[in-house]
Amino acid sequence: MLRCIGVRREDKSVWERRTPVTPSVARQLVQEHGIEVVVQPSPTRAFSAAEFQQAGAAVEESLSRCPVVFGIKEIPPAALEPGKAYAFFAHVIKGQPYNMPMLRRLLELGCTLIDYERIVDDQGRRLIFFGWHAGVAGALETLWALGRRLAWQGIPTPFTQLRHAYEYHDIAEAKAAVLAVADQVRQEGLPPAILPLTVGVVGYGNVARGVWEVLNLLPIQRVEPADLLAGLPEAAPGTDPRRTIYAATFREEHTVRPDDPTQPFDLQHYYAHGHLYRGAFESYLPALSVVINAVYWDARYPRLVTKEGLRRLFAAGPVKLQVIGDISCDIEGAMECTVKATEPGEPNYVYNPLTGQVVDGVEGEGVVVMAVDILPSELPRDASEDFSRALAPFIPALVSADYSAPFEALALPPEIKRAVIAHRGELTPAYRYLEQHLSAV
Repeated sequence: MLRCIGVRREDKSVWERRTPVTPSVARQLVQEHGIEVVVQPSPTRAFSAAEFQQAGAAVEESLSRCPVVFGIKEIPPAALEPGKAYAFFAHVIKGQPYNMPMLRRLLELGCTLIDYERIVDDQGRRLIFFGWHAGVAGALETLWALGRRLAWQGIPTPFTQLRHAYEYHDIAEAKAAVLAVADQVRQEGLPPAILPLTVGVVGYGNVARGVWEVLNLLPIQRVEPADLLAGLPEAAPGTDPRRTIYAATFREEHTVRPDDPTQPFDLQHYYAHGHLYRGAFESYLPALSVVINAVYWDARYPRLVTKEGLRRLFAAGPVKLQVIGDISCDIEGAMECTVKATEPGEPNYVYNPLTGQVVDGVEGEGVVVMAVDILPSELPRDASEDFSRALAPFIPALVSADYSAPFEALALPPEIKRAVIAHRGELTPAYRYLEQHLSAV
């Protein structure tokens, strides 16, 4: 079998600058494993053609001779080739209607589809992801939006010094900028009109860890969600609210409660029976300046913030809440006010809960929403290097596999085999539920 992989150019968005295989990993594949690496040229990729060529990769327009092709985002149906194995973020496992034509075409062409999102260990933990980088970029963009929103209100803050995440060369430069903001907060304090400045981070996984990587550079005082309702700084004695940002992590026990008030919260019961719970997060909204959503959501579970909840909040006015940074970016999902996804060039819009009107930017009545759905692309070199290093150990097995074999005999590591959505033109057993979604579009 030809030991060759293809790395396609990304064409879903002009802002997508990541690559699943970086020059450093390409060099490793060529020199240590004898695998030929063919990279499509790209005008936007964060790594140049010269960097790949210096690593020993070929830069060619056609990937036709590569039996295995790697990408980041979805591949247009017209670009798919018969019989190939493709690895990328397919965004099909929820039956997403907009990607069913792509999945149908993969099946028609007898292809194998490997979805990075489903590469997990025996405990179901994802092994290859951009979540941490999404958290870092999402926190940076949320703080940028906060500074611009307050400036529009005539409230100057150090946050206006920040730039968009994609405008920094790398994470180190972005961190240095946040540290400069922190120094100014400590020295000059925050305006009285926004005190106490409070941030609620929903979630505690990889995305949330990326968020805290940024927030912890600021003069943060960690508090519990209940402290926000009890009043600050009373709940955090010894802190100066002019020079402190109060931040809390929200876990499931803070965001939902059982329908039956006599029942205590049980995490595993909630995971199994989400329909028996109701949302509780909105009770904290009056005490929050900023909300950052870093959790996976699907329709089995209550929303964190509903349009009706926001309407009640704004109808009661005045409102403390300035920005919702929805890193997860599920359209009308956990944050129902996320009515559309945005791109790095225009990352924000203002959602008016009283009218339902949406206006791009940070100006206008309502709450600012940051809903960039490709946040890691704003930190393309760092994100690509980490992702590529995580993917690299699996590539030799992916190249060596005999894709003509039936799925039961397909020799792949178990972590990868769990991620095979389709093989030889058929959905694999774990994903046959997608047939109903294919037939619906």
